[in-house]
Amino acid sequence: MQRFLNLLEQSENCVFLSGAGISTFSGIPDFRGSNGLYAKYDANKIFDLAYFHKDPSYFYTHAREFIYDLDTKEPNVIHRTLATMEKRGNLSSIITQNIDLLHQKAGSTNVIEIHGSPANHRCLLCGENYSYVDVRELLEKEIVPHCTKCNGLIKPDITFFGEMLDETAITNAITVSSKADLFVVIGSSLVVQPAASLPLYSLKRGGKLVIVNNMATPLDGYAHLKYDELGNFFNQLSSYFND
Repeated sequence: MQRFLNLLEQSENCVFLSGAGISTFSGIPDFRGSNGLYAKYDANKIFDLAYFHKDPSYFYTHAREFIYDLDTKEPNVIHRTLATMEKRGNLSSIITQNIDLLHQKAGSTNVIEIHGSPANHRCLLCGENYSYVDVRELLEKEIVPHCTKCNGLIKPDITFFGEMLDETAITNAITVSSKADLFVVIGSSLVVQPAASLPLYSLKRGGKLVIVNNMATPLDGYAHLKYDELGNFFNQLSSYFND
């Protein structure tokens, strides 16, 4: 941990990339772990755009358990520590693959959500916008939420498979990654593009890569430091910032 703290103290532009592994500490399952969502639900259906158009009930029925119950989930020591680090100027940006809004709930402000967010929903027919709370209320009355103006299908602003990523979010993520002299990957297996390539932008400009994940990643060989236990890592880091 002291080796990481030394890197952090020397860093002028530290960026974190967070994956689903960090939210398991808040009771939200990851995707590819042994008890992950893809072990429970069909990965070819739940976030597939074509299947969503064909049968949106599959997404909305199952998403009640891990998206539309987020008001019951609280930020954990990882989210809280990152928020503290941002406030103290020890990190410049958080890029997240997550769609659980917990970074913002913990108080982080410079968060780039590269896979979108359920904070906003949109009618696919007329374009009317709906908030997370709006849709959650609609789901109390119907299995699939429909637009109150035109009865069109409502979809969250989460990027599904078969859908283009938000250009602004990706551009911002590449920009901050390219400027990072310290790039820290936490709770991500680095197998989903383009997130998996973001650390390379930092490495290309001479940045140091640190990976904290309990599974191997394709970029382990490039890591200056590698840690396996997210909980232990952030408990120590939290103690350091709270001393």
